[in-house]
Amino acid sequence: MASRLKVLRVFKALHRTRMDVFREDVRALTAARLKINEEFRKNRNETSEGNIIEMIKMAAGVEEFLRQDVVQAEHVAEDKIRLRPRASLLLENVPYCDTPRRQPSSNGAPKQSCSDATITRCE
Repeated sequence: MASRLKVLRVFKALHRTRMDVFREDVRALTAARLKINEEFRKNRNETSEGNIIEMIKMAAGVEEFLRQDVVQAEHVAEDKIRLRPRASLLLENVPYCDTPRRQPSSNGAPKQSCSDATITRCE
């Protein structure tokens, strides 16, 4: 019974991620929905607990890959592509710095970056 709940959780997570990753792309949304449903339907009669756990892990890996590594892009001109990164993919942009960063202190304080006043600033 616990496996059934885990299967439903990962199924829902895949569909939520699909909606976020392929927002405003009807063709990709439809294709992803059909593929997710097909794969789950194909394995709906699986009874082996070990196989079910492996398939749950695989589905969770696919969901994580979609969430972290897939970016929408669209052709806007012959030689131009517009990327539409999701907010969850946007990270703080840290400038390149030749001087090494300090190692974390023994109390677990974070590393200091080039922008810290105690380190020589990169130009």
